[in-house]
Amino acid sequence: MTSVCYDTLVRQTDALFAGEDNLIAAMANFSALINDHLDDLNWAGFYLVEGEQLILGPFQGKVACTRIPMGKGVCGTAALTNTTQRVADVHQFEGHIACDSASNSEIVIPMRRNGKVIAVLDIDSPSLSRFDEADQIGLELVLKSLENALFA
Repeated sequence: MTSVCYDTLVRQTDALFAGEDNLIAAMANFSALINDHLDDLNWAGFYLVEGEQLILGPFQGKVACTRIPMGKGVCGTAALTNTTQRVADVHQFEGHIACDSASNSEIVIPMRRNGKVIAVLDIDSPSLSRFDEADQIGLELVLKSLENALFA
């Protein structure tokens, strides 16, 4: 269901965040960029690692869960395992945390600084199986572009 050219989104990310060093400002604009360029989303944003939990960061969408224990739900699993979690049907994901009952599929990508997870990018859709392998590869590249702009 890929409807965006991720190469273009990488170039936009490179240009938008060149020289930016404020993490919160970058996350806020990045969330808006993702929300504007991908269709069929109902939430796009970040959770930041703080000790043994994730704390809500900048996002686009409805009110969200404020704290998620590390290892719990899709976001906590992505953060703990340092791996992207692409879930076709969140209702089948054991331990899913339903912050918005309208969400049916989700992709969560760890954001890293020097190889260590500092946050996760969480993107939700009201449609089942919204995110495919091309979306995962593309979104990982776009997030890597943001990491490079902020931390290189």
